[in-house]
Amino acid sequence: MDTFNESLGLKIPGHVAVILDGNGRWAKKRHLPRTMGHVQGSKVVEDMLYIVDELGVKYFTVYAFSTENWKRSTEEVSTLMGILRTYLKDCVKKSMKNNVRCRVIGRKDELSQDIIDSINNLEEKTKNNTGLNFTIAINYGGRDEITRAVRKIAGKVSEGSLKPEDIDEDTISNNLDTWELPDPDLLIRTSGEQRLSNYLCWQLAYTEFYFTDIYWPDFDREELIKAFEKYNKTERRFGGVKEE
Repeated sequence: MDTFNESLGLKIPGHVAVILDGNGRWAKKRHLPRTMGHVQGSKVVEDMLYIVDELGVKYFTVYAFSTENWKRSTEEVSTLMGILRTYLKDCVKKSMKNNVRCRVIGRKDELSQDIIDSINNLEEKTKNNTGLNFTIAINYGGRDEITRAVRKIAGKVSEGSLKPEDIDEDTISNNLDTWELPDPDLLIRTSGEQRLSNYLCWQLAYTEFYFTDIYWPDFDREELIKAFEKYNKTERRFGGVKEE
C-alpha cells in the first residue's frame, strides 16, 4: 500500500524491487577490476536501506545473485560469494539496530553450508523486527521459483490434500518464495537495460517499471526520488478501464 510523504509531496510505493545492474561496467569505466564494482554496489545497497526506510517504503527487495550468475568467471563468482558472506554477517547487527526484518529468497540448498547457516541466522534473529522488510534474492530465478512452486502443488495433489479444480492464483502465490510479501508496486532497473532477466516473473504482473541509465554504484537518493516521481505520474488500473 502506498504511503504519502508530505515533505516530498509524493506517494511512496509500498514495495520497491530492484535489479542491481551495472556494477561491472561502473568498474570498467574507472579502469578497475569488475570485482570492485560489486564491492561498491554492496555499499549502495546498505545506504539505500536507510534511504527507503526514511522515505516510507515498507518492503525493499533486491536481486543480488541469479541462477544464471554461476556462468560468470570463477574469480567474479568467488568475489560475489565473499561479499555475500561478509554482508550477511554484518547485516544481523545493523538490522537489529534499525528494526529491519530480513528474508532471503532463491535456491538456498545450492549455496555453501556456511552461507546457508548465515542466512538462517539472519532470518531467525530478525524475524520479530517490525520495521522495513528487506528481501535479498540469492541464487534466484523467477522460472525456477515457479517450477518449484508447481512441484509443491503437484505433491499436494498427489497426496490428496489438494484438488486440481481448487488450484487458483492464490494457490500459486502461496507456494512461491515470496508468499509472505505483497507484489512489488515499483521495479527499478539500473544501467540502461530494459528487461526482467528472470526476476519475480509472477509477482511483477502489474508492477510499474522505472529504467535508468545510471549504474547501480552511482544510484542515490536523488535518483530514487526521480523513480518515485515517475511512479506518481502513472495511474495504476490493474487491467481495469479508467472511468470517465
